[in-house]
Amino acid sequence: MDRKEFIARLFERARQRAGDAPDFACEACVGNGSSFEVQVKNGEIYQYNVSDGGGLGFRALVNGRMGYASTQILDEEAIDMLVDGALENAALVESEDRQFIFEGSERYPELKLFEPRLEALDAAKKIEMAKKLEALTLAQDARIAQVEDCAVFSSSDESAMVNSRGLDVSVRGNLLGAYVAAIARDGEKVNTGFKMAFTMNPDALDLEKLAKDAAREALDGLEAEQAESGTYRVLLRGDVAATLLSTFSGVFSADNAQRGLSRLKGREGEAIAAECVTIMDDPHRAGSAASTPFDGEGVATRPKAVVEGGRLNTLLHNLKTANKQGVQTTANASRPGYAAPVGVAPTNFYFKPTDVDFEGMLQKLGDGLLITEMQGMHAGANPITGDFSLAAKGFRVRGGRKAEAVAQITIAGNFYELLKAVEAVGGDLEFLAPGGSCFGSPSLLVEKLSVAGK
Repeated sequence: MDRKEFIARLFERARQRAGDAPDFACEACVGNGSSFEVQVKNGEIYQYNVSDGGGLGFRALVNGRMGYASTQILDEEAIDMLVDGALENAALVESEDRQFIFEGSERYPELKLFEPRLEALDAAKKIEMAKKLEALTLAQDARIAQVEDCAVFSSSDESAMVNSRGLDVSVRGNLLGAYVAAIARDGEKVNTGFKMAFTMNPDALDLEKLAKDAAREALDGLEAEQAESGTYRVLLRGDVAATLLSTFSGVFSADNAQRGLSRLKGREGEAIAAECVTIMDDPHRAGSAASTPFDGEGVATRPKAVVEGGRLNTLLHNLKTANKQGVQTTANASRPGYAAPVGVAPTNFYFKPTDVDFEGMLQKLGDGLLITEMQGMHAGANPITGDFSLAAKGFRVRGGRKAEAVAQITIAGNFYELLKAVEAVGGDLEFLAPGGSCFGSPSLLVEKLSVAGK
C-alpha cells in the first residue's frame, strides 16, 4: 500500500488500541535516502558502494508516556507490529518527564536544500572525478609518493513527519563531496595530508584546489620536529577548532545539563567565553546537509546565537527539556534517523567569523604555535569535564610567519577555559564533514595552552 494510506490505517489502528486514553496522540516519521561512494587507487576503482534504504518510525503517546517502534516494510502486518510495539514500550517507560506530540508551527522557512543538477550527475562522471582527483594529487610534487585514500561521494535524502494532531511536513536534500589523503616521502621521512570538500553546487567542487591543499599539507610536515615543552600562545586552524567544538558540543545540550553532564547548567546570561566569541546554531545555512526547516519534533527552526559576545544566551532545547526548564524550545530536537528516539543536538554549529583573514591571524599571533591537526579525540577528551590531552601537529610561528613544522607533541587544556582564553577570531570559516550536525570554525587565537614535546 502507498505511504499515505499506510499512515492513515496505522493511526486508526493505534487509536482503537489506545482506547480512551485522554492524551493519546501518534506520529509517523518517514525517511528515505540513497548514497554513493567510489574510491580509487592507482587509477582504478578500489571500492564502490551504492545504497538505498528507508523506513518508518512510529511514536505513540499514551497516558503521558511515549513508545517507539519502526519498520522498513509498509504492509498490513507492519501496522499491528508498530502499534503493539509502541504501546508496549510506552507501558514500560518509568520517566515522569512530560512528553510531546507537536501540532505544528504556524509557518516554516523555505530553504533550498535540494539541487536537481546533482541528481543528473551519473556514476560514470563521479568515477571520472575521483580518478582525476588522484591524478592531480600525484602530479603536485615528485615527493607525493602515494595517494592513500581518494573518493567522490554523494547522498540524497528525504524525510517527512505526519501526526494525529495535524502536523504534516517534509524536506528533501542532497550533497556532493570528495576527499583525498596524500602521502609525501623524502628518504626516510613520511607525512600525510588529508583534505575534504562538499557542496550542493556541482560546479563548485574544486578538485585541483583539493589536490593542492592535501599535497601541501603532506609536504609541509616532512621536516617536522618536536617543539620544546612549555606553555604557548596558540593559533588553532579552523578545522582543528571545529573538531574541538564538535567534541564538546554536548555541553550546550539542555538534556545533558539537566542530567548533570554539563557545567553550563543554570548559567544562561553569564559570561562563559571571551567577549570576541559568538557561537551560532544556524539551521538555515545554505549548502549544508544539516540545514532543515523543522526539527525532529516538527518545530519550525530558526538561527540563534547560543553564545553572544561571550555570554551564554541559551542551551539547546527540545520540547521536553524546554518544558522542564520553563522556557521555549530552540527547535533543536534531534532525530538522526526515522527509527531514532528524540534527543537534542545542534544543526550548523560554529564560531561566528570576523573579517580577519588567516594571514592576519598569524600576524596577531606573532610568536607561538599554529596547530593544524589534533588526534585522539575519543580517548583524549572528556566531554563532561572539558579536559583534553591530544596528539598534535603544526608549525612554529615567528614574527607572524609560519616557520618550521612541528609534530609528536601533545596539546592539553580544558574546553571551558579555552573559551575564556580566546584572544581573537578569524574570518576563515570552514566546516567539517556533514552529518546529523555540521560543525565549523574560523581560526582561533588562544592565549595559552600546555604543550608536551621534547
